[in-house]
Amino acid sequence: MKVFASRIIPQKGIQLLKEAGCDVDEYGGKTHPSQEELIAICKQYDGLISAGPNRLDRYFFEQCAHLKAIALYSVGYDNVDVQAAKDHGVPVGNTPGVLSNSTADVAFLLMLAVSRKAIFMHNRIVRGDWGFYEPTAHLGIELDKKTLGIVGLGRIGFEMARKCVGAYNMEVIYHNRTRNLEAESVFGARWVSFEELLNQSDVISVHSNLSDQTRGLFDYNAFAKMKQKSIFINTARGSIHNEVDLLKALQEGLIWGAGLDVTNPEPMDKKHPLLSMPNVCVLPHIGSATEETRDAMAVITAQNILAGLRGEPMPHAIV
Repeated sequence: MKVFASRIIPQKGIQLLKEAGCDVDEYGGKTHPSQEELIAICKQYDGLISAGPNRLDRYFFEQCAHLKAIALYSVGYDNVDVQAAKDHGVPVGNTPGVLSNSTADVAFLLMLAVSRKAIFMHNRIVRGDWGFYEPTAHLGIELDKKTLGIVGLGRIGFEMARKCVGAYNMEVIYHNRTRNLEAESVFGARWVSFEELLNQSDVISVHSNLSDQTRGLFDYNAFAKMKQKSIFINTARGSIHNEVDLLKALQEGLIWGAGLDVTNPEPMDKKHPLLSMPNVCVLPHIGSATEETRDAMAVITAQNILAGLRGEPMPHAIV
């Protein structure tokens, strides 16, 4: 069996495939292959490891219905037409669970960096502006005993809550489609309506999937309902917040700051005004970027591919 990976991934996964007798080729380019290029390549392979923003829509599955397995090197699958994959009988799997802690670390990092204007203050040193002491200039805000509002309290949100309660004794409220009874038991988390979460939270951290219901959920109207001293954190998907509205809300002082590991589009323009704001921290989508997490993702990806090639159910199937 021949497998193509659209990115170079950690060798722990590749080694598993080779030990199972698969021939594996990895795409080493520094630009994304176009959909037509990817289709042309896939016609020569039995399985695809899809890493990066490859558009796996109905047209793709019509052209690549021969594929025995597609393993996403990611948790999110909003770039996959799930119904089209079902219609063409192509099993698709993802890598849930393993990046919960590393992504929550980044959400926590963003919260702390924004609260103390850390990136802005670092850049002041780089610019040579660390000089005269001003007791009232560039002050941050403290997080102890503040209220954390989580949108999408699943595995990643649970880890974020655990860190915030442990470090800062924060109160946890959340908004989900369904109740998270474990979080309610462990942290005393309270389910609230979306509007109540906007009104009551000092920090809002987004960990929900991108869907028709969450796309553009955080628009100007939502930001206007948040506390003026609140911090907005998004490590889920950039399309969940409206970036134009976020910028306007920050400029008008409707909210205190924002930390983003996801933007819309990605990559963000290097001249985007959010990047120069003192109360904003933007990272280049590094939520899963630890050696441990990326290795674990590679292993799950290989396991999904091998199961699909053998005609067995994938350990982590979405289709």
